[in-house]
Amino acid sequence: MTVAPTNADLSIDKGPAGAQDQAPRKINFDLKQSGIYIALAATIVIFTALTGGDLLAPQNLSNIIVQYSYILVLAIGMVLIIIAGHIDLSVGSVVAASGAFAAVMMVNWDLPWPVAIIATLIFGALVGAWQGYWVAYFGIPAFIVTLAGMLLFRAVTYKILGNQGIGPFPDEIRTLANGFTPGFLKNIALGPLGGADAFSIIVGLLVVVGMVVVQWRSRSARIRYHQSVDPMWLFITKVAVPAILVMFLVVQLARFRNLPWVLVLLAVLIVGYTAVTNRAVFGRQIYAVGGNLQAATLSGVKVKSVVFWLFVNMGVLSAIAGIILSGRLNLAGPTAGNSFELDAIAAAFIGGAAVQGGVGKVVGAITGGLIMGVINNGAGLLGWQPETVMFVKGAVLLAAVAFDVWSKRRTAGAR
Repeated sequence: MTVAPTNADLSIDKGPAGAQDQAPRKINFDLKQSGIYIALAATIVIFTALTGGDLLAPQNLSNIIVQYSYILVLAIGMVLIIIAGHIDLSVGSVVAASGAFAAVMMVNWDLPWPVAIIATLIFGALVGAWQGYWVAYFGIPAFIVTLAGMLLFRAVTYKILGNQGIGPFPDEIRTLANGFTPGFLKNIALGPLGGADAFSIIVGLLVVVGMVVVQWRSRSARIRYHQSVDPMWLFITKVAVPAILVMFLVVQLARFRNLPWVLVLLAVLIVGYTAVTNRAVFGRQIYAVGGNLQAATLSGVKVKSVVFWLFVNMGVLSAIAGIILSGRLNLAGPTAGNSFELDAIAAAFIGGAAVQGGVGKVVGAITGGLIMGVINNGAGLLGWQPETVMFVKGAVLLAAVAFDVWSKRRTAGAR
């Protein structure tokens, strides 16, 4: 598959072919794009030092992924809505309502779990369609619609559950939320690290090979179109660092209880949504709507349709998060999902989404969510009080948004 350049890429080099190879190469460090990864690394280093290395222990890394998987799922949908210039304050209530809906079908009605999952996803899509209609076609600001949705769907949750929890869930749902991939192959010895699941290691190696191939093809395509690329040493560094981090995480998980199923689900969602935002027409339209609404309208983008389907997508992802949360707790409760919308929004903004819309990445939102997860987990290991944790998370969110505003002013001042 050929990696085609974006319009922005094509505008970079206006000189003749090969001219950039003759000019002195300048290394540009994009602090805005790289800052989020530096922030995640700094957060991990700080809490690793404070916890005496417990943060990076195999079991604890597995706990971070399992405990914050539903927030990461919500962050994927939230960043798309923010890119389009909207917001969704109702996802926490939709998570609770979806979990309650699934619980009634699986526990009270004893329906097969695959049927219940499909029905719950449809329920989430209908919720998203309800809110998308009022935002896209009726013209009510998303802030108001989803604020009403926060109250409305929390009330629906109480109505479904009758102010009591419903459980337990089938084993398959609990396995999805808390389970791990079985050891398809035998363990392999890793010297002083002990044994690790061979299948998980192979999966990790395949992921690394895939990352290298994608980066190499992208670099080759840019060279083919006579665009500037990073020097080889910098390219190798940019490929090697993420590869080492991925293998470190996989090895630690393989030493504990293999790969969590929710991590597999998350990987599928991240790859799928990254492909949509980077390659698909719909992804381009999302950025166009958020970047310049008038220009997008004049260029033929069906703005109302794009916004409507974004909210439908958010409803489906909220339903997935609701199933995962209920399976993890083995209970659907009326207060489930409280404040999830704040964590999802914070993850998107910390991950680099612009307040005005038009800017943001799925991978950035996941990274922002991991920063929140590391702070929560590290604070738990250190025994911090809840108010301290909220103070730190609030400071991190404010710093991320302040950096976004500062970088925009800096860019505007440089023109």
